[in-house]
Amino acid sequence: GATRGVATMTVKRRCHGRNKKGRGHVNRVRCVSTGKAIPKDKAIKRFIVRNIVEASALRDIRESSCIEGYQLPKIYIKQFYSIEAAIHQRIVRVRSRELRRSREPPQRNRPAFTPREGAAAGGAGGPPKPAAPVGA
Repeated sequence: GATRGVATMTVKRRCHGRNKKGRGHVNRVRCVSTGKAIPKDKAIKRFIVRNIVEASALRDIRESSCIEGYQLPKIYIKQFYSIEAAIHQRIVRVRSRELRRSREPPQRNRPAFTPREGAAAGGAGGPPKPAAPVGA
């Protein structure tokens, strides 16, 4: 063959930055930030679940509502970002060659549920308490 003895080029990612795998062609989606058309398998996807009303107005609506315990509806948005827009907005970060190999998802920093009455689990507010002395 013609390729004998020729060194293969280095590859930055084993998936070539896509999730296509033998499909040939993938439809394009629009980036939320830049409006650029990017392949759907290459886009960075984020699914956002948000309250329709922001937190500051939520209490006012709850107090003025005539229905007790009414759960306000949420907005569900699927957002696509191009690579450059996602890196620029810090949705994803540039990783080193060793860290790029890790396939597990990053740690999610979701707020821990704290019970309202009887704050036994550390308390909700205030400065952190100093640690107990080691020698005692």
